Amino acid sequence: MRKQIAAANWKMNLTFQQGEKLLDDILIANIQLSNDCQVIFAVPFPYLIMAKSEIEEEKNYAVAAQNCSDQKPGAYTGEVSVEMLSSIGISHCIIGHSERREYYHETNSILAAKVDRCLEMNITPIFCCGESLKIRESGSQDDFVRLQLEESLFHLGPDSLKKIIIAYEPIWAIGTGKTATTAQAQEMHAFIRSVLSNKYGSEVAESISILYGGSVKANNAKELFSCPDVDGGLVGGASLVASEFIQIIRSLK
Repeated sequence: MRKQIAAANWKMNLTFQQGEKLLDDILIANIQLSNDCQVIFAVPFPYLIMAKSEIEEEKNYAVAAQNCSDQKPGAYTGEVSVEMLSSIGISHCIIGHSERREYYHETNSILAAKVDRCLEMNITPIFCCGESLKIRESGSQDDFVRLQLEESLFHLGPDSLKKIIIAYEPIWAIGTGKTATTAQAQEMHAFIRSVLSNKYGSEVAESISILYGGSVKANNAKELFSCPDVDGGLVGGASLVASEFIQIIRSLK
């Protein structure tokens, strides 16, 4: 069975003290995860060591960075290298979140380099892909997402690709007033898996966890996660509320 994952993306939220309390409130629920399930906390850079310490004794819990540099260590003021992340025991890193693509103009080729840098240091990339409202309304979402996958991941061999987690973000349904249905989520997840299968074969494609990043909440998580090709969620706002995220974790297959 593919790993079922509840990944919290805190984005640029919470003070250190608030983040520490949120982790305490979630962990006190004492949710025992099977080896097929995983919880990941993607926290701001200043909180990585604290979060790592919080989950140290928890089985199948991990901490992720929200970004990394595409460069090797050097004169890049303000950047954070994968070597730095590795040195403090960080196992995962979000790559290519829609906000990074939109606000910081990260291209598919930059993201390909970031994926490579992570894999070099045995850090698991959580690779984000997804289309805007304009692209969805034009009906070209499949071609757009396929190109994101091809240009950022298809230089990898099959063994390397198996180390990737993919997160699909329907950007058109986040903060626009439009809602993606469960059927639409499943449809795109199945499409992504078919693209991977066409390139790498079904065995590789079936081994890769594909998370849904479209406003996952406690009241829709179970329905979303029940879809055959949805392997959990990359959760934004709901991950900042302990009771919400606890329910989302409990909704994993």
